[in-house]
Amino acid sequence: MKETYNIKFNKKELAGSFGDIGTDLPLIVGMISAVNLHSGSVFIMFGIMQIFSGLIYGLPMPLQPLKAMAVLVISEKISPNILFGGGLSIALIMILLTVTGSLHWLGKLIPLCVVRGIQCGLGLSLASLALKNYITADGIQGYILALVALGIMVIIPKNSLIPAGLLVIGMGIIYSFFFDLQIVEIIDNIGFSLPQPHQPTISDIATGFVILALPQLPLSLSNSVIATHQTVKDLFPNSEVSLKKIGFTYTIANMIMPFFSGIPVCHGCGGLAGHYSLGGRTGGSVIIYGLMYLIIGLFFSAVFTQVVAVFPLPILGIVLLFEALTLLLFMADQSASQQNLMIAFLVAVIAFSVPQGYLVGLVIGTLIYYGKKSLNEEAVIKKY
Repeated sequence: MKETYNIKFNKKELAGSFGDIGTDLPLIVGMISAVNLHSGSVFIMFGIMQIFSGLIYGLPMPLQPLKAMAVLVISEKISPNILFGGGLSIALIMILLTVTGSLHWLGKLIPLCVVRGIQCGLGLSLASLALKNYITADGIQGYILALVALGIMVIIPKNSLIPAGLLVIGMGIIYSFFFDLQIVEIIDNIGFSLPQPHQPTISDIATGFVILALPQLPLSLSNSVIATHQTVKDLFPNSEVSLKKIGFTYTIANMIMPFFSGIPVCHGCGGLAGHYSLGGRTGGSVIIYGLMYLIIGLFFSAVFTQVVAVFPLPILGIVLLFEALTLLLFMADQSASQQNLMIAFLVAVIAFSVPQGYLVGLVIGTLIYYGKKSLNEEAVIKKY
């Protein structure tokens, strides 16, 4: 029987609203810092889409930055125009997969071991970025900051009212105020902001499709759609959230975002689990979460741009490192099968090290899985 999840606003929903900020905020800050995105547009649109998702689902179903795109933008300094074009192109792909029924078919076709390999490959990319580019950025002072941030992330329990990721980000902001920011300048820059209109070109959409959408697509299919659908069934067994609905909301969000200089977004099983683990049981937690970003974008975007410009990279690196660890640990459920574990590791290595590795790893891993399955079935038939 279908259960209706009424939207609520209480202390549990408030606590749940912090469930995904430790993952989202570092990626958002990283992209704003790396390619000089308009912070007001990014925060306003990100907040609006959270509210949209909370209202549509009535569940703690947040939206997150597209992780593969975020990693590529941060590490390769890909221009905002191409980022917006990539967001629109993956929306077009997703709507095609959704309306043709291909999304449901792919959900059944792609083996879980390949999904885990893709998640692991992304985790390796994040860990490499954190260790090579962020934690080492400020010398001895940076290592001390990173060590303190690491201690907070390890000591603070996951079910804490204030998540460790938020405390670490807060520490970075406070550090910035003490050493690099002028209070008077900050106060002078408080003001009203609106999203900047943007018109993606055919060239940006085509380029974004090749260098951003294709690497992102396997992760979106596996984690944003398939794994999220499974997590909804696990946490809310009486709800009726279909793959098609997830595909449609994914599409709608990314059809809108590029035209207002917003970053591409997706649903995610980690975000859903994060809100749930801290107490979120309805869309109220996601709406509260969205309102926070909306207020920052509308009134404090110029201030936030200043903060981002001097935010200590070693602290960001530690949070990214824990994000990587979360993705790497998903591999644990493949340990029961040596064959599946090896396929997952192979996909991870390909995703991490080969150009267009997420797509290549998805194809190769799936072919190996079904090839092995076919050989095993033939062996059983010959035996009897």
